[in-house]
Parts: sequence; C-alpha cells; structure tokens
Amino acid sequence: MQTKNTGPGRRTADGVAGEGTAKPSRRGTWAKLNPLLRLLILTQLAFNIGFFAVLPFLAEHLGTAIGMAGWMVGFVLGLRTFSQQGLFVVGGALADRYGVRPVVLAGCVLRIAGFAWLGYADEDWSVIGSVLLIGFAAALFSPAVESEVARQAVVWEESGGGPRTSVLALFTVAGQAGAFLGPLIGALLLAVDFRVVCLAGAGVFVLVLAGHFRLLPQHIPGRERVEVKGGLGGLLRNRRFLALCCAYGAYLLAYNQLYLLLPDEVERATGSQSALAWLFGLSSLLVVTAQLPVTRWAADRLDLRRSMTAGLLLISAGFAVVAAARPAAWTGNAGLLPAAGFVVLLTLGQMLVAPGARAWVPDLAADGRLGLYTGAMSSVSGLIVLVGSAGTGSLMGTGLPGAVPWLVLAAIPVASILLIPRQPAAESRQGVSLGHQPGTARR
Repeated sequence: MQTKNTGPGRRTADGVAGEGTAKPSRRGTWAKLNPLLRLLILTQLAFNIGFFAVLPFLAEHLGTAIGMAGWMVGFVLGLRTFSQQGLFVVGGALADRYGVRPVVLAGCVLRIAGFAWLGYADEDWSVIGSVLLIGFAAALFSPAVESEVARQAVVWEESGGGPRTSVLALFTVAGQAGAFLGPLIGALLLAVDFRVVCLAGAGVFVLVLAGHFRLLPQHIPGRERVEVKGGLGGLLRNRRFLALCCAYGAYLLAYNQLYLLLPDEVERATGSQSALAWLFGLSSLLVVTAQLPVTRWAADRLDLRRSMTAGLLLISAGFAVVAAARPAAWTGNAGLLPAAGFVVLLTLGQMLVAPGARAWVPDLAADGRLGLYTGAMSSVSGLIVLVGSAGTGSLMGTGLPGAVPWLVLAAIPVASILLIPRQPAAESRQGVSLGHQPGTARR
C-alpha cells in the first residue's frame, strides 16, 4: 500500500488517515484496542502496583528489622536487579518457545511465592532466596508481556489503527501509574508491618494469576512458537539491534541517576532526601498526563531515529542544567530548582526514547524471536547500567568538583546518538514513520 505524504503530520494511504483526520485521544485509543491488548496493558498496571508496594521499603526493612550491614543490603538489591534484568533474555526465549500464557502464569506463581517468602524471611540466606525468586519471576513474565504488546502494536498499526507508539505509550502510562500507586498502598500497609505489605503484594499477583488463567488465550493468532536454540547467534550478529540496545542502555543509565546522583544533589541542597518523594511524584505525574500527547506530537513529526535523538538530547540537557548550577552552590528551595529541571527534562526525554526503542524492536527482530530480542534489549541495557553506575559512583567518590559527574552523564546520551541505527526507507515513513509499513519485511 503506497503511503503519500500530504503535509506535516498528515498522510493518505488509499483513503486511510487523510487530511483532517482527528488525532486519537487516550480514551479513543483505548476504546479501539482489542481485548488482548487491554488485558496486557492492565497487566502492566497491576504488576507495578504489586511490585512497587513492596520494593521501595525493602532496603529499610533489611537494614533495621533484619539488621543487615549496609554493604549486604546493597548486595541483595543488586542480586534482585541481576536476577531480573540479566535473565530477561531467558524469559523472552521461553516465551518464543512455549507461548505467552504459560510463561506469564509461571512468573506470577513465582512472584507470589517470592513475596510470601520475603514476608517471613528473617535470615540472610532466606532473604537472598526470596529476592532472587522475585527477580526471576519478573524475568519470566515481563519480556513475555512486553514482546506481545509490541507485536500487537504492529498489528494495530498495520490495520490502520494508528502509530504503534500510541499503544506502547499507553503501556508506559499504565506502568508509571502502577509505580505511583504502589508505594502509596505500601506506605499505608507499612503502618501494620512489612509482612502485611509483602502479603498484599502477593495478593495482587494472585488476582493477576486468576485473571490471566481465565482470560489469556492458550494460543495467540499470528504468534508462532520456535525452538529455544538457534536464535542467539543471529541476535549477536545483528549489529543494528545491538547498536539500538547500547543507545537504549545509555538512556537507562541516565534514568537510574534518579536513584544515585539525584539523591546526592537533593541532600546537598536541603540537608535531607525528603524532597525526593516530591520529585519522583513529579516524574510520575508528567508521564501519566503527558506521555500520550508527546507521543502523538512525535508521531506527526519524527521517525524513530529522530524521536530517540531528540529524547537523548533532552536527557543530556537535564544533566547539563545541574552541572551549570552546581558551582553556584545554591541551597534550600532555590537549590532544588536545578534538580527539578533535571527531573522534568529527563522525563520528557524518556517519553520519546522508551516508546521509540520498543517500537523499533519488531523491525529488527528475526521472525518468531520477538520475545528473545525484547528480553535481550533489557539484559544488554541492564549490563550497561551496572557498569555505568559503578563508574558514576567512583566519580562521586574521587573528590572532583561536584559538577564533574553531571557533565560526564550529560556527554553519554549525546555520544550514544551516534549509535542509533539508520532507518532504511522501507522502515521509515515521512511524517508518521514509526515502524515498517504493511507488507514490509521485518529485520
């Protein structure tokens, strides 16, 4: 089907989406989604509510109630991240081989067991076992859900529903809403004790398990199962995909500074980290309210490469704002202004980079290997975050001027723009170039 550009933000495709076509609102997009997509998006909301009801309070629980040393707390949290991000590639490969339903259900069962175990764990070995189980559960269900959302978003786009990033933006909004609501629920339950918080988190996944056991199809049309073996070699030879992973990893490294550089800056400016809650709330509120408008704006004007480039430049600007203000050594409310500017610019950049990168994966994945490639992007970028965060921590402890880590982190997103792969003409559409066109071979 030949697509003709008819002006900025407008296209015609044999009568589809011509001049004057109304842009879909969040409600309009949701109303037109098929039941499977609605289920998967609500799944992301529920997953994050259950997860973030527990994990924000884990470090304090380990340090105070269990009595772990500070290094041991950090080790346990690092193990959870490794067992999750590092094994995403395994979960993705299993989803390709056995389908979405069994992998998601198995992940839910493990997450229920992990949270229940954590609630009663009072020794180091028991805490480590429960945390590893919690992380591995996510390594199962997350790539399965994310890859199927991406695949369904391509189907949505090819059927004329709109750019696939609209669907992926809704998925992001649902996840961020869950990340916002989860800690509020957890904080209320923490007034009883941490065990109640863990059991409540497990209860959320019991509901998710029951809902998916009843509603998730045994076989999803168009999803062919493949052997587990044979896909990794092609992935490692796919230079364009690996370049995308590295660019996405640079974004994730920047995003993780919300938990490393930002707390240090807030404490410097105010003498405590209490303002972090407001800054995190600001980030969540921006995503929930502005993600879809930003996505629609980008869809009308930018292809995937330009969208990611613009996002990485915004992220770099956020670090540069704090670096520029650091020599002035402002304190109090004035000292929080650069940090707030960083959060706003980082979040706006995230809105462009994250949906764009996820929307690109189906075009780069080998046939039948979308789960593997989706999981691999998380695993590769997670490794980049692990190495990069260690380097950032080292910079913070060297006694260099406080602006130096912020300047280094400002340079990394800009440098990563050079890694973003080019989009061939068949993969790019002028005006609304957010994936391959119907009938175009996926790479």
